[in-house]
Amino acid sequence: MVTADQQLRKIQLKRISHVYYTHASSSIAKQKEFLADFGLFECSSPAPSDDKTYYRGYGIDPWVYCLSAGDENKFGGAGFVVESLDDLEYAAKTLPDATSIYELKDSPGGGKGLTFKDPVDGFPMHLVWGQEERKADSDEELSFPRTDFNFVSLSVLSNCCVTSLLYLPHTYYWPAPVHKLGHYGMVVTDFAKTYEFYQSRFNLIASDLLHTPTGHNVTAFNRIDRGPTDLVDHHTFFFFEGPASHVHHASFETHDFDTQVLGHDWLRHKGYEICWGVGRHIMGSQIFDYWFDPSKFILEHYVDGDLMNNKVPTNVGEASLDDLAVWGPDLPETFLT
Repeated sequence: MVTADQQLRKIQLKRISHVYYTHASSSIAKQKEFLADFGLFECSSPAPSDDKTYYRGYGIDPWVYCLSAGDENKFGGAGFVVESLDDLEYAAKTLPDATSIYELKDSPGGGKGLTFKDPVDGFPMHLVWGQEERKADSDEELSFPRTDFNFVSLSVLSNCCVTSLLYLPHTYYWPAPVHKLGHYGMVVTDFAKTYEFYQSRFNLIASDLLHTPTGHNVTAFNRIDRGPTDLVDHHTFFFFEGPASHVHHASFETHDFDTQVLGHDWLRHKGYEICWGVGRHIMGSQIFDYWFDPSKFILEHYVDGDLMNNKVPTNVGEASLDDLAVWGPDLPETFLT
């Protein structure tokens, strides 16, 4: 163990990888149907079980969502890929309530992992290393169109005689395929303690840090520091202060705006409950579309989010409901509860 007089170094994260959700056994069939309609792909695992099902996107992560059957609905935390085995071993020695390193025998991609608990609210988090990445599917393999936009002052010519044409076949009316897990968010009961822990123990940068009119910080949108050349998502892990800790939502990237809205129509056609969307966020800029799954967890499709390196300074501002969207439907009262 690291002693009190030794300075702790930051554990280096590469990216967010996956989330765990447990649903009541009686609702598993409905949840599987929803996840397929949401655009996730069920994938096989090396040790199949009756109570766990893994889902992937079309990116490099071997899986992005683990569905477990249990007695009650419960969020099981998010998993992050660390830079090295040394980071994983160091995490096992220094993070609160960390397990020993275990083999990921039953999950696609294998590798090694550990689980620790948030020191303030006790929710689980997971670190992994050594997973076998998959070959990402190409736009052509998924029949994604490559589209250009014709602006008022700029037209994109095609074949030297006509501006860009977009024809989407009727068979394109389908779920919006998920590319990757982009971020997730938690409600925490003590923002200051939570913020200090994650900023001191991991290579995270606050892209946006929001406070009350009295100056009390209440919200942080955190991105992973991958240096001056690598561009990363505006936020990978966000949290805001509230009376009780719980997961807010998990967010998954899809191909483009057309795909997102076609997926929105598919979910609407299937009768699922919309939470909020479609709209454009201010912080992070992404176009959002939030849905309730059958257990009332919120899952989001997003496209066109901001990308940043570690040279972009933290934006500090006052928290306001008016700063959540540039355009879109009115903010529902249930969104921030």
